[in-house]
Amino acid sequence: MYTILINLGLALLVGLTMRLTQVTGHWYWAAVWGALVFMAGQVALGLLLQRRVKRAMEAVQNVLLAGQKKLQQKINHWQQRPPGSLKQAQLELERDQRVFLEQALEASKGLEVYSRWTLMLDRQIATLRMQLYYQLKEFRKVDELLPRCMFMDPVTAAMKLARLHVRNETAEAEKFFQKQTRKLRYGQGAILYALYAWMLVQRKEFEAAHKVLVRACEKMENAVIKANRDHLANNRGNQFSNAGLADEWYALGLEQPKVRTQRQQRYGERF
Repeated sequence: MYTILINLGLALLVGLTMRLTQVTGHWYWAAVWGALVFMAGQVALGLLLQRRVKRAMEAVQNVLLAGQKKLQQKINHWQQRPPGSLKQAQLELERDQRVFLEQALEASKGLEVYSRWTLMLDRQIATLRMQLYYQLKEFRKVDELLPRCMFMDPVTAAMKLARLHVRNETAEAEKFFQKQTRKLRYGQGAILYALYAWMLVQRKEFEAAHKVLVRACEKMENAVIKANRDHLANNRGNQFSNAGLADEWYALGLEQPKVRTQRQQRYGERF
């Protein structure tokens, strides 16, 4: 960390100078002044870097917000004037999303210059990029970044858990799930419990999946969790579904939403 090294060097220089020039009569006071200089430098540089990192992070967020706004405008327009092909419209949305996600990745390079100055920033950058690559479905790059990521929220943790499932790393997935759920407060982490129970159902471990959901129900009120718990309790494993979690579930890429084809369905409901 450059900030620590610079401030430590400055503090030692001030302390030694004050002692050698006999500004202070004892090494104790020289050390005190050195410590004060170190702390003041840390605070000053910390605030300066914090502002710059915040601006760089906001640049990434602005790209994402602008891209999402354009997508929503296009969807709103199609709700009023439906395009000829739903499939082509979906492909167009995916192309537009890819464009602004790639722009956000490019904007994230502005954070790199501060990574050696700011504690843990390199891991924050890795986490941000992992999330963007996940949305782009570039899973090779996701897997490369995962070891350096920070899992501070259930959604990011669910991304890693999903990748462990795809890679058939069963033991590591269980270990990671237990670690992440221990940190959750009441009402948090429905996506983690729902995902891990789904993983167990895929392996026909219905009893284990039921226990996971029973535990989840003790920690939250969630209709999807309760419904799946009841399905498993009554030997209806084939009715297990996380579809009720909507985009939060489908964003993991493990299942595709079922598109209704009734003619009376409004076009906008399909997005």
